[in-house]
Amino acid sequence: MNSIEVKIENNVAWIALNRPEVFNSFNREMALLLQDTLDNCASDSNVRAIVLTGNGKAFCAGQDLKEVTTPELNPGFRRILEEHYNPIIQKIRNIEKPVVAAVNGVAAGAGANIALACDIVVAVESASFIQAFSKIGLVPDSAGTFFLPRLIGFQKASALMMLGDKVSAEEAVNLGMIYKVFASDSFEVEVKRVAENLAQMPTLALGLTKRLLNQSMTNSLEEQLVLESDLQIEASSSNDYNEGVTAFVEKRKPEFKGN
Repeated sequence: MNSIEVKIENNVAWIALNRPEVFNSFNREMALLLQDTLDNCASDSNVRAIVLTGNGKAFCAGQDLKEVTTPELNPGFRRILEEHYNPIIQKIRNIEKPVVAAVNGVAAGAGANIALACDIVVAVESASFIQAFSKIGLVPDSAGTFFLPRLIGFQKASALMMLGDKVSAEEAVNLGMIYKVFASDSFEVEVKRVAENLAQMPTLALGLTKRLLNQSMTNSLEEQLVLESDLQIEASSSNDYNEGVTAFVEKRKPEFKGN
């Protein structure tokens, strides 16, 4: 059984973490396979949007603790971070295509922070998010200390990381941690609607928007204004821009190609 399942439909790559018997916790094999899958999605012109979700009851429970407590299996924390989680986060952020986290159940530890690194996070109403690191004497990783304070503020992020409180999907929406929560009976339909809508949009412009958001984390106002100008010029030279303007004038729905 592959630890990652992939299917491509209507220009959307559906990536499912597939170790449901351990709540999709990461071992080395799954981490490396997810990286390869993200690389393939980045280079595949048929993929214009990506959905990351989990099979079974959980989205992802973080690191498989059996791996790190079994001497012959344990890669060591430095390799786990530098070869597993850090590259996953960097690939999610650097793919100039929208990445949707469809959180179908508990997202804990690195699993929660991988979700929060995605461009749009939606969750089923029964899902939850847990910064579980403090429960076992660890610090948050997988860019949690980078993204969570920016999403919900320093004080709330500090409390969630130190106390390890469970956050419901509804509370996560209210905190500004995630975009939307959907009812269980409509979750798959709603995720499909969001993803296919993204895939039909001018995805070159969405990728440039993602680049702007990434740079806004560290740029000064002046640097960001310059980058906005540069990327707006790039976007305005695209076929999608010409199609969007033409469709607006002709009062019809545009047919974007992502170039």
